[in-house]
Amino acid sequence: MRLLNSLDLRGWLLVGTAVCGVALAGAVATFGSSARAGAALEERKLPMKFSWVACEPNCRGWISAVGIITADTPKEFEEFSRGRQLGGATVVLDSSGGSVNDAITLGRRFRNLGLLTTVGVTLRSGQSARPAVAPEAYCESMCVFLLLAGKKRYVPEAAHVRVHQIWMGDRADDAKAASYSAQDLMIVERDIGRLAKYTFDMGGAGDLLSLALSVPPWEELHELDVGELKLTNLVTTDLVADVLPHVDISAPAMAQLAPKTQARFGAEPEQPAKSTKTAEALVPTGSAAAPATAAQK
Repeated sequence: MRLLNSLDLRGWLLVGTAVCGVALAGAVATFGSSARAGAALEERKLPMKFSWVACEPNCRGWISAVGIITADTPKEFEEFSRGRQLGGATVVLDSSGGSVNDAITLGRRFRNLGLLTTVGVTLRSGQSARPAVAPEAYCESMCVFLLLAGKKRYVPEAAHVRVHQIWMGDRADDAKAASYSAQDLMIVERDIGRLAKYTFDMGGAGDLLSLALSVPPWEELHELDVGELKLTNLVTTDLVADVLPHVDISAPAMAQLAPKTQARFGAEPEQPAKSTKTAEALVPTGSAAAPATAAQK
């Protein structure tokens, strides 16, 4: 994996795979890879950017949030929100994940503002054209926990919501071969605790943590199917109009969707327990992250 050392990122990050890497300090989790090419993929490799998409007079507009969550992202969101009446607005996410602790900080800010969340790519085709949202987008690793921060949450059929373990960013490139100290393990366990508390505070289910923490860095990210999206409480509505009224998005109701992957719960035959080592999270497909020293709060 190639690291983008020009980025000075801190904290835990969910790392992705083969396309690129992002330098981060502390522990990380994997980002998944997106099948999309071109500008959209390039944006997902970069630090998260926020933009307001206006679509008056028939709809309020929404917040486009694209890229990875870094130590600067919460501060940049505060700067973006200054002077704007964002209460109850919708955030459209397209992200490979990022810093664990900074995602938690940002997610709590989203919830305090009563924001709604969904997954998609904002399409702007010109000054005269009405903006739209394409449902073929990715929300991976810590992005999934940002999605959870929405007061209402909708996931379209074509979207990919993928999870994995959190990991030390500076050792995600070859997690099995790396060495880990007692301090490293303390940091991982501390941040898993923080993530667990956040998950329950946001109304998520323990199944979300169970699914994410069962996927080590050397395996493909696990894409949640329709049943798992509901089981984990990531989806709270089947209607796109509940989060993006009067917006063009080709996404059927969740209740009408067929599962994309086999569920890990329910009728599935019982499988042998996976390793419980917290230091085994990976980078399977998409952008990757790696990095420096102790995780930032």
